[in-house]
Amino acid sequence: MRIDVLTLFPNMFTEVMGTSIIGRAQARDLVEINLWNIRDFALDKHRVVDDTPYGGGAGMVMKPDVLAACIEHVKSETSGRVIYLAPQGSVFNQALAERLAKEANLIFLCGHYEGIDQRIRDHWIDEEISIGDYVLTGGELPAMVVIDAVVRLIPGVLGDDNSAQEESFADGLLEYPHYTRPADFGGLKVPNVLLSGNHELIRRWRLKEALRITMQRRPDLIEKRQLTEEEKTMLQELAAETVGKGGNNCGRD
Repeated sequence: MRIDVLTLFPNMFTEVMGTSIIGRAQARDLVEINLWNIRDFALDKHRVVDDTPYGGGAGMVMKPDVLAACIEHVKSETSGRVIYLAPQGSVFNQALAERLAKEANLIFLCGHYEGIDQRIRDHWIDEEISIGDYVLTGGELPAMVVIDAVVRLIPGVLGDDNSAQEESFADGLLEYPHYTRPADFGGLKVPNVLLSGNHELIRRWRLKEALRITMQRRPDLIEKRQLTEEEKTMLQELAAETVGKGGNNCGRD
């Protein structure tokens, strides 16, 4: 996959994109990430990229001529979809990450100030994405979030492709708990089932714990899910456990 990022602050991406999973993915040629400084496409000697909004109002708006020049230059090298990070966009989730991970090329435009000229949004942008109902200074941090979520889904990036499938939201549920050595940490013990070596019992325990955590923290995901008969039975068991304990069940064995 090729990813191009259009930003006023390319240095913000250098460390993040060059370390950990994304850095290793680039080193293995599984993804190519190119950073473009929008200011390099300004048309005047002062490299001005913004101006006051027509009609008045606070803040500055990024200029359409500069943005169009930058986008057109990048699109002369790649045919990727142009994605603008904005609060008005579709809310980013795992399903959207999975869809984007199937693309060969992606172009991310990071806005700043009060945003970008609407004419760019109308004629140069293919999709708008938001990472939540809050306001950030610019689109750089949202772009990093989306890129991280997408890159880890590219086949081969995680080494074990099952890792991506077992994480929270990958199958519509929050992830089950994880444990590692030592088995007894100051009297806090790993659930016996995980030490049993019985793969079917471990699978059932993990599914039940995923259902338990999702029901406690994100019941809306349970409501949207097409439950299997096994999952329905487990939810009934969890409800009975909760009633039996007179509140939230904290058992993990």
